[in-house]
Amino acid sequence: MIYFQLFLSFLMIGFTSFGGMSMIPLISHEMLSHGWMTSKEVADIVAIAEMTPGPLGLNCATFAGARTAGMPGSLSASLGVLVPSLTVTLIAAMFLKRFRESRIMDEALYGIRPVCIGMIFAVMIQQSQVNYAGVLFGLISWQAILTGLVSLLVLLRFKWTVPKTIILAALMGLVLGTLTA
Repeated sequence: MIYFQLFLSFLMIGFTSFGGMSMIPLISHEMLSHGWMTSKEVADIVAIAEMTPGPLGLNCATFAGARTAGMPGSLSASLGVLVPSLTVTLIAAMFLKRFRESRIMDEALYGIRPVCIGMIFAVMIQQSQVNYAGVLFGLISWQAILTGLVSLLVLLRFKWTVPKTIILAALMGLVLGTLTA
């Protein structure tokens, strides 16, 4: 039964989100509302999904399904999140020429862009509450803020690659975590 619930949850997420970061609030809601994960565990799943190659939504589904119900749960959640994309892609491929020349489609995409940006900001706020403000104790994590600021600096100012920045952030987390423990 949990496998079918995972499939349906991620099927709904796949049909109602725009992919990538916009999926995170929906994944978080599903995981929390079913009691499958805590907000900290969801934040950890998102962090792992971001670091691994592949689409964020699929990685989140795979890890969340595995965490919730093992390998069968992983397969169920992954299939659920893939079905909408495959369905839309097949339909779009059938009507590609008509979509490309459609004024209605251009206007719809013009309206969707601000929604996606708003959802990304919502994800940033939600994840900041978990990662920087310590939801359990209401404390601000100066280590996380420092790591975030240094990561932003090396990405923007020194043009580091994302993998190098992730390694730096991991090392900073280990060192700063050891100092405060």
